[in-house]
Amino acid sequence: MLLNCDLGESYGSWTMGLDEEVMPHLDQANVACGFHGGDPLTMEKTLQLAARHKVSVGAHPAYPDLVGFGRRSMALSADELRSTLHYQIAALDGMAAINGTQIDYVKPHGALYNDMMAKAEVRGVVMDAIARYSRPLRLMLQATAEAELYQQEASEVGIELWFEAFADRCYDDDGRLLSRRKPGAVHDHERMMKQVEELVRDQTVTTVSGNRLPLAVDTLCVHGDNAAGVQAIREIRALITNV
Repeated sequence: MLLNCDLGESYGSWTMGLDEEVMPHLDQANVACGFHGGDPLTMEKTLQLAARHKVSVGAHPAYPDLVGFGRRSMALSADELRSTLHYQIAALDGMAAINGTQIDYVKPHGALYNDMMAKAEVRGVVMDAIARYSRPLRLMLQATAEAELYQQEASEVGIELWFEAFADRCYDDDGRLLSRRKPGAVHDHERMMKQVEELVRDQTVTTVSGNRLPLAVDTLCVHGDNAAGVQAIREIRALITNV
């Protein structure tokens, strides 16, 4: 199982995350493209850091919502959303080429990610945008009980998928993340490590009601916003390596 993390989200004098401490432990870096976080210099430095540690890079595009950190849904037309995605992907891809590397996949951010998982029409535009890009890229999206449907949708437009799970989030019985508005939505350290071990050993998660739900997972999303998060990533990496 691979490890991925959202990085490159600092902007100007505002710092987000501990990218340099996190990067050595990752397989995949989801790099912000400037619409929710990140700026040209931050993007370039993050690409260089990923190349130094031989970490695969993915574009992490968002709705154009810098003030809201991409966490607010926006009513874009299909053409607007497609162009918004192409603009961000191409910007990161171009900067990667200048720095002697490339991007391999796309993982939408925040509200766009949530809308993609909840609304077939949004997911269709995201997949279409990736299919129309100038070279093949994978789409990273959440592993749920509907994975077979997502595979079929992706096959119809000719793209491949990475399915991800979340280390620190509790799951509902339908395989979606339990709403943050509900108690227990975010795991403490002990429960997070138990969930990671279950995913790695058995390819299942224990849901909020105690059911064991099968999940076919390619990559695990982790967060390195603080020192505790970085230490947790080290422990997760060790667990995955030793299981």
